[in-house]
Amino acid sequence: MDGARLSPPPLLAVPMKLAPVFKQSLTLGPSGAVAGLVAAPIVALAVIAAEGSGDLWPHLVDYVLPRALSQTATLLAGVAALVLFLGIGTAWLVTSFDFRGRGVLEWALLLPLAVPTYVVAFAYLDVLHPVGPLQTGLRDLFGIADPRGLRLPDVRSMAGCILLLGFVLYPYVYLSTRAMFVLQPAAEIEAARILGAGPVRIFVHVMLPFARPGIAVGASLALMEALNDIGAAEFLGVRTLTVSVYSTWINRSSLPGAAQIALLMLAVVVTLILIERWGRRHRDEAVSSETTHAMPPRALGRWGGALALALGTLPVFLGFGVPAAYLVVETAKRLRLSGLPATILAETGNTIAIAAISTAVALLLGFGVAYAARLLPGRAATALARFASLGYAVPGTVLALGLLAPLAAFDNALDAAMRDLAGISTGLLLSGSGAALVYAYAARFLVIPVGGIEAGLSKISLTVDDTARTLGASTFQRLSRLHLPLLRPALAAATLLVFVDCMKELPATLLLRPLGFETLATHLYAEASRGTYEDGAVAALLIVAAGLLPVMLLARMGRGHEAPESPAGPVDNDGIR
Repeated sequence: MDGARLSPPPLLAVPMKLAPVFKQSLTLGPSGAVAGLVAAPIVALAVIAAEGSGDLWPHLVDYVLPRALSQTATLLAGVAALVLFLGIGTAWLVTSFDFRGRGVLEWALLLPLAVPTYVVAFAYLDVLHPVGPLQTGLRDLFGIADPRGLRLPDVRSMAGCILLLGFVLYPYVYLSTRAMFVLQPAAEIEAARILGAGPVRIFVHVMLPFARPGIAVGASLALMEALNDIGAAEFLGVRTLTVSVYSTWINRSSLPGAAQIALLMLAVVVTLILIERWGRRHRDEAVSSETTHAMPPRALGRWGGALALALGTLPVFLGFGVPAAYLVVETAKRLRLSGLPATILAETGNTIAIAAISTAVALLLGFGVAYAARLLPGRAATALARFASLGYAVPGTVLALGLLAPLAAFDNALDAAMRDLAGISTGLLLSGSGAALVYAYAARFLVIPVGGIEAGLSKISLTVDDTARTLGASTFQRLSRLHLPLLRPALAAATLLVFVDCMKELPATLLLRPLGFETLATHLYAEASRGTYEDGAVAALLIVAAGLLPVMLLARMGRGHEAPESPAGPVDNDGIR
């Protein structure tokens, strides 16, 4: 009887049972909506591709796809080999050996990340031109008057594209591999030395197997960037899948044909992610931080140290020094002769405005996804967070292409409804404005705030929440008084990274920008297409200057040996999710 007297009335029993379900739906609903927004372009792309490209498809199969697939595969294979060689080699150099200048070299090796691939191609096209500064200087040095008397290999080639992309993208492998080498248990290396193993044998048989998870993450990120590139490949005459998607849509006005090629790009992306996960399959090789202490680096003599410093400086010089110096010189020429380009201030304002709005949207959505996982931990919240972060794995061209049709359909439907109801036309409200760019930027770079905020929240003990809850603090009070103040470093880092990535993004901007809307990236693309390098140098230098900010942040984080984020999910300091 007592039990019956304490049970809730029948009318309240059902709502009480549904309360946890309602709470879960209320918490995870926004995360599900964000994941849906990220998935929408992919679904739309598949629907568009299924419509068929009609008479264009045989042409694509016979003439476009074979060349695009072959050149994409060759480019990715070449870039993979080069970034692995440079990234692993430089990471081994700065962690295994001690020499004068090593401390500066550790962070300087990250500098090529500040230069977008299309900016590097833009710079080297002029530097290595037959009448450019390098070949002209060599002919003057050797007394050769005829430009045809001394000709270096043309940079507009597959080999040139591989070299330029490799020297810009190797820091992805360097950063993650160095983090793994630093975490290498000293006991393993010491045991190998006692058994008589030399530096090379220790590197091959001890350090490389341990660092494989970090190497896989870094290589996958570098190849994602190479696949996403459109400017460098087009400037250098390499017909990749990305270039083929853009040209099929722009030159042939075939959205279904471009969508079909884009689906092949997604298949390549999925393959890269699977290869990355395969490379990290042996998780038991990782060790806990309690058993890990770094092995002191081996001191090199004067000449050995000088050689190590020269070898380590070479990729920094080619990937950052040459293009940065070129841009400074060309910008100075342009300012001295003609002043600032007439449109550069407006384009800078457009770039900052659209990047700032996109950053705010990405941070808001990313915070909602990450905080939902904090409030309601479990498989559902984790899965939604991972799914919402997959936009980074989708090339910008593919993402933009998937947005064109649904946004246009929404605009047309809204315009028709407003004409019927109010007699007014709304026009292209989304697809004809910057809203499409904001959508694309936020979806593509959402992984940065989600991963950064999740990492920040993981450092706040759950006992802090429990204590605040027992003191009567509501969810909002815990958020405003505890979590937000403690998350300021993570939020600041995410803001900076997203903002600069939005400034540098070229493929999505080319496809989705409103008519007459130019950014620094599209200005540079147009000047490079016309061959007016001095006019594009100012925009390129501004982009590089902005890109230096996150590199400085990464260099500071590198002192804590933090690994980069994988496109398939966040990576712990030991490289294992």
